Amino acid sequence: MLAQIFAVAIFVVMFVLVVIDKIERQWVTLICGILTLIFVFGIGMHSMQAVIDTLNVKGIFTLEFWHTSGEGNESTSGINWATIIFIAGMMIMVEGMAKAGFFRWLCMRLARLVNYKPVPLFIAFMVMSALLSMFIDSITVILFLAAVTVELAKLLKFDPVPMILSEIFCANLGGSATMCGDPPNIIIGTSLGYTFADFLTNTGVIAGISLIVVIFYFYFVFRKQLQAAGKETIDLTTLPDPKDAITNKKDFVISSIIFACAVVLLVTHAATGLTVSFIGVFIALLTLITSGRYVLTLLKKVDYKTLLFFIGLFMVVGGLEQTGILEKIAQLIEHISNGNVLLMVAIILWISAFASAFVDNIPFAATMIPVIKSLAVTTGVSLDTLAWTLSIGTDIGGSATPIGASANVVGTSVAAKNGYLIGWGKYCKAAVPAMLIVITISMLFIFIRYC
Repeated sequence: MLAQIFAVAIFVVMFVLVVIDKIERQWVTLICGILTLIFVFGIGMHSMQAVIDTLNVKGIFTLEFWHTSGEGNESTSGINWATIIFIAGMMIMVEGMAKAGFFRWLCMRLARLVNYKPVPLFIAFMVMSALLSMFIDSITVILFLAAVTVELAKLLKFDPVPMILSEIFCANLGGSATMCGDPPNIIIGTSLGYTFADFLTNTGVIAGISLIVVIFYFYFVFRKQLQAAGKETIDLTTLPDPKDAITNKKDFVISSIIFACAVVLLVTHAATGLTVSFIGVFIALLTLITSGRYVLTLLKKVDYKTLLFFIGLFMVVGGLEQTGILEKIAQLIEHISNGNVLLMVAIILWISAFASAFVDNIPFAATMIPVIKSLAVTTGVSLDTLAWTLSIGTDIGGSATPIGASANVVGTSVAAKNGYLIGWGKYCKAAVPAMLIVITISMLFIFIRYC
């Protein structure tokens, strides 16, 4: 009982401090993680084994961590090193691509292809945001996409806010389609043994259907601004050449090849048996080896704060799991749903969506994984069904508010720095209905396909 009290208290304090955002979140989770090791496992449980299981370091030195037959799932207990290593590897790759000017070139090239017309540009950037976020962290996608959108808005004389809002939502939607798109999906995939193809053929289908609906929705919402922008007369010869965005042609070609290599490895990793840990390390090494004298520059730009945040988070969630708290939550959901699969799916989907709208969807997803595993065991409901439900709920729910996902914060910050303030009212007026539409579509799809 004492261990459970400690575990819950530490988790609640961590969540509150992360939401308040007055202290850098990596220090919050790390300190709470250390407190979990001391108070929950030490004072409460008197178990050194619990500490060892939570730190989970020995798993890194096993063959299964780097190559697997696909027959077993990785343990969800403790620090999920596969998630951390994969994200670190992709961060290094993305920094290499950014240094070469890949993202800015892609945005400017696409703008030229649609002849800089506001409506085609609006739709093209939404689609590009979704597609890029399937393979690259949505934070990086929005960081560059929002910046280029503001630049184009100044050149073409239109309000960039509608485009930025739609890009943010589509980035989160595209991220839900694959295992490497959003951090919650990486955690779910590595914890439960799902592959890139598993996500693509399940959450990817939902995301694809929803994207079509969302494009029509945002066009309807912002049609007046887009029509007004289309009346502006612009001398296209004064616009910058996309080629100017490329800082180094050799680096550009190399980074493009490495990105293509990463996509191929991720798509085929179920067949090859290569884990995301191996892919992350391989892609990172490939980027560093080909970067020459820029190795230290790339390593310095890695977001170590996010990686430390994950480490602390997994330790705190490990305390909830090993003290049986998450099992009790699963029993509560089972009791409320009374074994009804449809009601269980609806509860997980909508709770995930609304919770992720106001709190970081990463710790929520990490917390819920052991819960859905317990539900699958005790109720007989397919774990796959619950996993796709959790994935969609956390990924899409985070789109509803300016603080629901990291991409939202980045996008609104870029706009604000350039003089375009996006308040809660303006943001939620556009994003909340879109979130409700997508979650409703997702629920109906899950009911029809899986229940």
